[in-house]
Amino acid sequence: MATRENIYANKIFLNAVLPLVKIIIESNEIMAKKFKNKNGIVGISAKDPDGKVGTHYIIENGNFTVIKGPNEKCDLELEFKSIPALNNFFAGTSKKLPKIKGWYHVGLLTATLSVLMYMAKLLGATTPPEKADEKDLVVKLYFSLLAAGISQLNKSGHPAISKWAKRSPDRVFAWKVTDKPELSSYIRVKAGKSKAARGEYKRSKPFFTMRFDTTDSALGTLLGIDDMIEATVTEKLIMEGAPEFGAQLGEYMLLVGSYAKGS
Repeated sequence: MATRENIYANKIFLNAVLPLVKIIIESNEIMAKKFKNKNGIVGISAKDPDGKVGTHYIIENGNFTVIKGPNEKCDLELEFKSIPALNNFFAGTSKKLPKIKGWYHVGLLTATLSVLMYMAKLLGATTPPEKADEKDLVVKLYFSLLAAGISQLNKSGHPAISKWAKRSPDRVFAWKVTDKPELSSYIRVKAGKSKAARGEYKRSKPFFTMRFDTTDSALGTLLGIDDMIEATVTEKLIMEGAPEFGAQLGEYMLLVGSYAKGS
């Protein structure tokens, strides 16, 4: 039986981590080529007494659409025996492989495993990649993961996050790197509801923005290399908004990270 903590982590993996595959396909030519002209439905799921949970991709000529929830018509499905088993695998604390349904779709299987392994490599990095385009991609993935992860914790009733969201008026919290708007993500929170999105929020100035001066500075904080307070003092990290909201957002970022790493 999955615990509440298992479920919080599972929501992050299914609805914040696995959707990052779409960003990778759109940003990395090598990964995109692996899915060129491919079609099918690929699902990643876990069995549970309360019903199967999962996320699936609809792939049309190599283009990805991410859909929340399992799909009974998957051409290829990676099915874990339980929610903890899925969580442990994607947190990197277990190497036990899931049951592979539709394994005979070899091209789809090898492409899917390749992109999942590449994503694990990027998110599991402890030092910045050497290539500039990979540095940008890692920051883009992390920004999206943090925004979506906080929103998922709110929607799944995490006590601290949902309490914060219920008390919040209509506010937007954003992450960005100076002169690289394509890396941005944000979360909009209002009276208990929340919505995460990629890109810049353009309807008005965000209530609070965590802005990094360069991609390297962003990686320094995101990968835990730099101290956040020191990064703020040296203006690698600029808090655009009241500092107390930066500290609060920092706590929630660490919370998402702890679930994603299984710690």
